[in-house]
Amino acid sequence: MSILTVKNLSHGFGDRAIFNDVSFRLLKGEHVGLIGANGEGKSTFMNIIMNKLEPDAGKIEWARKVRVGYLDQHSVLQQGMTIRDALKGAFRYLTDMEAEMNQMYEEMGNVTPERLEELLEEVGTIQDLLTNNDFYLIDAKVEEVANGLGLSDIGLERDVHDLSGGQRTKVLLAKLLLEKPDILLLDEPTNYLDEQHIEWLKRYLQNYENAFILVSHDIPFLNSVINLIYHMGNQELNRYVGDYDTFLHQHEAKKQQLESAYKKQQQEIADLKDFVARNKARVSTRNMAMSRQKKLDSMDIIELAKEKPKPEFRFKEARTSGRLIFEARNLVIGYGEPLSRSLDLKMERGQKIALVGANGIGKTTLLRSILGEIPALSGTVERGENQYIGYFEQEVKSGQDETCIEAVWKEFPSFTQFEVRAALAKCGLTTKHIESNISVLSGGEKAKVRLCKLINRETNLLVLDEPTNHLDVDAKDELKRALQAYKGSILLISHEPEFYRDVATDIWNCEAWTTKVF
Repeated sequence: MSILTVKNLSHGFGDRAIFNDVSFRLLKGEHVGLIGANGEGKSTFMNIIMNKLEPDAGKIEWARKVRVGYLDQHSVLQQGMTIRDALKGAFRYLTDMEAEMNQMYEEMGNVTPERLEELLEEVGTIQDLLTNNDFYLIDAKVEEVANGLGLSDIGLERDVHDLSGGQRTKVLLAKLLLEKPDILLLDEPTNYLDEQHIEWLKRYLQNYENAFILVSHDIPFLNSVINLIYHMGNQELNRYVGDYDTFLHQHEAKKQQLESAYKKQQQEIADLKDFVARNKARVSTRNMAMSRQKKLDSMDIIELAKEKPKPEFRFKEARTSGRLIFEARNLVIGYGEPLSRSLDLKMERGQKIALVGANGIGKTTLLRSILGEIPALSGTVERGENQYIGYFEQEVKSGQDETCIEAVWKEFPSFTQFEVRAALAKCGLTTKHIESNISVLSGGEKAKVRLCKLINRETNLLVLDEPTNHLDVDAKDELKRALQAYKGSILLISHEPEFYRDVATDIWNCEAWTTKVF
């Protein structure tokens, strides 16, 4: 049975087309991976099928009474609400049902026998729905999912406004799972999740009986949970049965077949044109020439998709720093309350250190304390000499109303417009992206603009807080290569072992230092 049917969908922003006559069908129980390069429209597609965005053309049809749960990249939580309140919000529709049932009970004292029979039947139906949807086990369910995603360690009475990006993602995800929807729509759910809870989510999705559509650039995670791939690219949406590795094999074979057919057709076109040119003027061969021309005119021309620009990251390196990068003595970090025990840490020139561990234990706080952006609760941090630092923050919300050109030009006013455009193009952005406002770009495209600023500044120390969030596969691989080639020092926070293990010379597990209980 079809849960969702999309017919002849077309959409774009200004003169930039995203989809052109795209169709899609989701069946019960299908586990779909929606993939494609940054900016191909995956999040836009999700917003359209959720009626958050009106398409230029096409039709969206959901099956009747289907409950949909959507986790996107930009959901917000209301200040003043506790984590427990947010999670219990998953059962609001059941609470409304209970209120409706109680009103029916009150009505029963003053109705006719016929109406009483109707009310008893309706109450019975609601009672079954409440029981089947675990209404009487709400508190236990909240505790179960909160434990699974590590929210109990944060504290369920904590205000959601005080949470980190990763912690907010966990709350939104936990609420979504508690809702038990008929279909899950997940837009990069592993962003900001630590390794332990990515594993928990992986197990959950492997055992999920209903359908889901998953957008993710985490290929090992994607491979472990999906059985269908829909590839978005060149304004098309194509279906492949199997996991991502199977898709790569089939996609490459399809591409080679198309290229072979294209070359064959181009040779045929050249031969036909040559025949027409040589024979159209001669009376004896004019009819044959006209026949060849008709064949040319009616030919369905094969077009090869334009190759998407692949990013090229090359970090500009400043003169060598001093041997000491930093040394922390008796350092305690935190905001009011300590997040760490007393730390003695040292980093020297040439080290590439990955900071790993669960979210909320102070990895970003440690980075900012080392950089001097926030004061330590106690202890000291001594920084070395001749440091030229490039800092990639996890979350940046300012400058969204600028174009990409304006954002980079502001950082490098000595650049010509040609140099600004060339720098952005090297990061894998097209002319239409470069001239667009940052606010309309995808998460991955925004990250590429920030990386453009970083690679064009001379540095000898890179401080990177989750730089791979939102990046597509090509960009992630290129960033890994660039960091491996970088001769300076690196301090990196990442939740992707496949990324940081190939970059880091040292791995520091921050869970060994935290005051949090695991």
